[in-house]
Amino acid sequence: MMAAARFIVSGKVQGVYYRASTRDHAIALGVMGSARNLDDGSVEVVAVGTGNAISELERWLWQGPPSAKVADVCREELAVAPNGVRDFVTG
Repeated sequence: MMAAARFIVSGKVQGVYYRASTRDHAIALGVMGSARNLDDGSVEVVAVGTGNAISELERWLWQGPPSAKVADVCREELAVAPNGVRDFVTG
């Protein structure tokens, strides 16, 4: 069963290879979606995959790459997976 979630990650998460590292980790887990910087300095991650894979990605989001300092990860369940999601992209 596929699931979808949106995460907002705050802290020192821009300029520290957070999006690219998230992409690498998501692909390893078989998760599709996206990671993009937001104007307020946070990162938005949209994840589509199995419930277990999304939960594992969420655990990783709290850590991030070595240079990141994650302050908070807010999760929002998405009722429907975004259309056209076939890979994991950064923007």
